[in-house]
Amino acid sequence: MSDERHDLLRSLIRDVPDFPKPGILFKDITPLLAHPGGFTTTLDLLGERAAKSGAEAIVGMESRGFIFGAALAARLRLPFVPARKPDKLPAESIRVEYALEYGTDALEMHADALKPGEKALIVDDLIATGGTAKATADLVTQLGAEVVGFAFVIELGFLKGREKLAPHAVHSLLTY
Repeated sequence: MSDERHDLLRSLIRDVPDFPKPGILFKDITPLLAHPGGFTTTLDLLGERAAKSGAEAIVGMESRGFIFGAALAARLRLPFVPARKPDKLPAESIRVEYALEYGTDALEMHADALKPGEKALIVDDLIATGGTAKATADLVTQLGAEVVGFAFVIELGFLKGREKLAPHAVHSLLTY
């Protein structure tokens, strides 16, 4: 999918070679965030996807998912639910651990963040291997809510992360 809006977004993603370690080509979104028109366009495109999903809440994972998810939720007048790194939430929470290339990580969500049957769209800046997004979906379903899909600004398609998220709909604005 390509049009002027997607071309704008693509022009605002900076490639940073060898970050965070040699051999990695990092897709830096900070120029996109610094460009009011680009950020607004990103929210427009994500908002179009969210409207089609029937979402009743937006879930974003720490940390860049907070940027896009919270802004999108405010724009759509929907609740925003953060999925946080361990021990960051003040009230009763649930936890999911997930595998990384080397070791494990975890995410938590307040135990009362979503109601049973509530429809949640999961939003993040990037999908790579899909582990963090899958863990977030597991938190949503633990609460009895329904994942209606995923929306990402960037997808690293060669890492096949969307396959981990089946059978849910996955929408990415840009794929590399």
